[in-house]
Amino acid sequence: MLASTLMLIALLCAGVLINVPYSEMSPGPTVNTLGDHDGEPVLQISGHKTYAASGHLNMTTVRVTSADYRMNLVEAVYGWLSHDSKVVPHDTLYPDGKTEQQSTQENAEEFSQSQESAKVAALKELGVPVKSWVIVSTVLKGSPAEGKLHAGDVIKAVDGTAVKQPADVATLVTKHKPGQDVVFTVVPAKEQAAAEKANKTATGTEKVTVTTTTSDDSGAKRAIVGISAGTDHTFPFSIDIKLADVGGPSAGLMFSLGIYDKLTPGDLTGGKFVAGTGTIDDDGKVGPIGGISMKTIGARSKGAQYFLTPADNCAEAAKDTPSGLTLVKVKTIDDALAALKDIRGGDTGALPKCTTGD
Repeated sequence: MLASTLMLIALLCAGVLINVPYSEMSPGPTVNTLGDHDGEPVLQISGHKTYAASGHLNMTTVRVTSADYRMNLVEAVYGWLSHDSKVVPHDTLYPDGKTEQQSTQENAEEFSQSQESAKVAALKELGVPVKSWVIVSTVLKGSPAEGKLHAGDVIKAVDGTAVKQPADVATLVTKHKPGQDVVFTVVPAKEQAAAEKANKTATGTEKVTVTTTTSDDSGAKRAIVGISAGTDHTFPFSIDIKLADVGGPSAGLMFSLGIYDKLTPGDLTGGKFVAGTGTIDDDGKVGPIGGISMKTIGARSKGAQYFLTPADNCAEAAKDTPSGLTLVKVKTIDDALAALKDIRGGDTGALPKCTTGD
């Protein structure tokens, strides 16, 4: 008996002292995009008529352990056995040795971009025109473009070919061989900002020549200049999303639906508690996210009856659906609006529900 007890104590001590390369995911906060958070409305719209909206259109989140947290064996085993948490390899959440600061910065940038796309998708759905253009999103330190191109510069053309979307920039640059010059036609960021402030269109352009170098990532070797291209927009009225301490792109769908609801009479939900997740692009296409099972658990624990689920996440979510929660499959904002129409009308039999075969 004594030997067994000592052995058990030794094993427990070893389990506490031995670190394992895993991290934990668990349900995070869920916030109603139609309501308030920390004392102020999540969606603040001015310069356009808005309407009161009841019910819930909740965005959902996942809580994860920090990049520098070292899980021990006992915690890992407990997490594997727990229904309300998920233990995953550390590199799944923090690939390539990414630090906590780098991950936070990346999540903040993705969150900001998701807000912009949510606004564009909602306004397009309402037929409200939005001006868009391609910009230099980031400039890599030490790259050929550093000091020549700047974040916020509007890219009008590359080698004289007009640029219509961010992907065009990479396509045109990679037509070159490393060491060759690329000529960018840009509106400098400062001039663009001044024009926007004056509610005018910037017209002054500059030609900037950048010599390409060879890519050093794991993909095929190609010519690069060291920038990433993105999209910027000008909206006809002010839409602010006030939600701190949240990162990543997965709230895009729910933000777009909240904006749509605020700008149209009546209630999208019919007073029902609807939660959901999913990225969204400017054209209203809904994309998959991570941690879907944690989000459905978090939503149901707060009272959600329906969960708008990206089609590509349906199979995983349907494997362990919380009791009382209906998973609704969506691929676009149009799908989500159609589902909400069925929900508020009580026609739940018509809903496209998630199955394990999706």
